[in-house]
Amino acid sequence: MEKLLTDRLAAGELEEELVRLYGPGRAARARERLKRVLEGFEKTFGAPAQAVFSAPGRTELGGNHTDHQHGHVLAASVDMDILAAVAVNDSGVFRVQSEGYPLITVDLGVLTPQAGEENTSAALIRGVCARMAELGCDFGGRGLDACMVSDVPGGSGLSSSAAFEVLIGTMVNGLFWEDKATAVEIAQIGQYAENVFFGKPSGLMDQTASSVGGVVAIDFADPAAPVVERMDLDLAGEGYALCILDSRASHADLTDEYAAVTRELAQVCAHFGKKVLREVSQADFYAALPQLRREAGDRAVLRSIHFYDEDARAVEEARALKNGDFARFLALVRESGKSSAEHLQNVTPTGQVADQALMLTIALAEHLLGERGAARVHGGGFAGTAQAFVPLDLLDEFKAGFEAVLGEGTCHVVTIRPVGGVRLA
Repeated sequence: MEKLLTDRLAAGELEEELVRLYGPGRAARARERLKRVLEGFEKTFGAPAQAVFSAPGRTELGGNHTDHQHGHVLAASVDMDILAAVAVNDSGVFRVQSEGYPLITVDLGVLTPQAGEENTSAALIRGVCARMAELGCDFGGRGLDACMVSDVPGGSGLSSSAAFEVLIGTMVNGLFWEDKATAVEIAQIGQYAENVFFGKPSGLMDQTASSVGGVVAIDFADPAAPVVERMDLDLAGEGYALCILDSRASHADLTDEYAAVTRELAQVCAHFGKKVLREVSQADFYAALPQLRREAGDRAVLRSIHFYDEDARAVEEARALKNGDFARFLALVRESGKSSAEHLQNVTPTGQVADQALMLTIALAEHLLGERGAARVHGGGFAGTAQAFVPLDLLDEFKAGFEAVLGEGTCHVVTIRPVGGVRLA
């Protein structure tokens, strides 16, 4: 008889995998989380779990809002993840119990977008399963039971939604489809679910970084076949820590702000009869500035300027890391943050005056860093988190100073995780 996962955990048989995913410093905490999710599964569903899966949050290192214009990005998975204990069932229903939330049930016999289900986890589950069924995955009337715990904060800029999509896709791929989908294909499936079922016009960076894992440079010239290059980055070896700074302002309800970015860039592209800015030469764009200002407005023009500069910057950032020039990389990070704030304008939601939590977060980080390190808006922006590269000899002072203003637990020191969506056991 196969040994139960709880028994394997207690016997230390999963220790090597936990250290690989979370590092030796967080293995004890990971062990406790895994024990909790296995016990939660048995309590919820009345039987032991058959497998454990994990999908990480992601951090964007370069290329802010370039992916949806088929540009270049630099991203990495982090050691904050969603962990799931799962088992196949015969009900044809996907049931998910996330810690602290009501049970979600999705009938896999209905794999079309459902009215009123937009912007929900159920929509993401249904969307992932629908796309995988279209591609040939046969559920055979079966479903899945899952119990999840997450330390990827929702609405934080670490892309909890992408981690959730990748986790669902990785579980379905492993348990129903013999791992036929590649990591990039799982990312594309997640993006489809988010765009078509969830209703958010996201690019593909978040899902790719979460699914592939490690540090990746991605060229989205052809989103159907993105070019993904794994890269090496030893932050500690460079003398730095990566901090994700929580502004305590959630971007979960800011879909319209993100949609406005792509909508305005689409107006610029329409002038040239193109769909994305990657298809429009920078020279042609600048030659048409007078007409573009009239047709799309100045903010759309400024956001386009950001794309051209940021796209080139992401390529240069990857080159700097390849060449071991971390000082150059940090200088580019600072340039990226300036462009995002001034041209892309994705730090403060439109019209907000009194509440500018993310801008304050960045300003505080820059003050604490002085002339060292770098800080910038992180991910989609408008709320959520900022990112800071902090010298290790300054880390304790930086963390204490930041949390004295924003509150305890708002400075997350993260490490880069070497793998993406994965089956642990």
